[in-house]
Amino acid sequence: MKIGINTWVWTAPLTTERLEKLLPCIAEMGFDWIEFPLEGIGDFHYGRAAELVRDYGLGVSTCAAMGPDRDLVHPDTAVQKSGLAYIQQAIKATQAIGATNLVGPIYSAVGRTWQATADERARDLDTLARHLRSLAAYAADHGVVLGIEPLNRFETSFINTHEQAIELIDRVDHPACRIMLDTFHMNIEEKSIGAAIRVTGKRLCHLHACENDRGVPGSGHVPWNEVAGALHDIGYDGPVVIESFTAEVQSIAKAAAIWRKLAPSQDALAAEGLAFLQALLG
Repeated sequence: MKIGINTWVWTAPLTTERLEKLLPCIAEMGFDWIEFPLEGIGDFHYGRAAELVRDYGLGVSTCAAMGPDRDLVHPDTAVQKSGLAYIQQAIKATQAIGATNLVGPIYSAVGRTWQATADERARDLDTLARHLRSLAAYAADHGVVLGIEPLNRFETSFINTHEQAIELIDRVDHPACRIMLDTFHMNIEEKSIGAAIRVTGKRLCHLHACENDRGVPGSGHVPWNEVAGALHDIGYDGPVVIESFTAEVQSIAKAAAIWRKLAPSQDALAAEGLAFLQALLG
């Protein structure tokens, strides 16, 4: 497994200047992998990012940022079209960076929740499966795999558990549409994190390793030995990426409900999290 980190730990939105300073530090810490959020298309220079990733020998993935106008199951079809256009642009950006996995809640705006009848949910699942089938084909043409991420109930009402993600992915039925799991969200929604990973099995293409408070992995109550055992059982050999956020960037802090410092510093969160995951998974 490759241990990585998302640049949201330090900054948002990512710029070329910030990237050029961050990436050497991330490599020097000993990470194998880096993950770039795609908040705004063109926020940073993708060619320069690809060059730096190659120079430092890092694996790389991208993360979709699903805002109010990027919602594939919104009642307004114009918003759906805007979401489709964003994901297509994100796929092209992912290819330009030299990444394979584009991950995140690629279905609805983060923070939008709604009550749905069984018929309404079935309709929305049909809509989403149709959109993802098209996007998966587009992604495959660009050498990209979509990793669909369940979120906790406070961030979405649509895909909260591995079972719901599996229902969706199996309906899409395309090799370029798989599942990403995040231990922060799983800690809220899953009866058993280990069982969820095992049932997801070969559908799993990406893992976010996050503590229950989004602090340093290993410092809280996520059952990490259970996580490691389940990953071993399914033969997982993909990226394991630390995702956290900084309260110093107000826009992302509000979106992720980060109201206090989660570690002595963001560098400490990264370094201590890396050491823990290396010992756990090594």
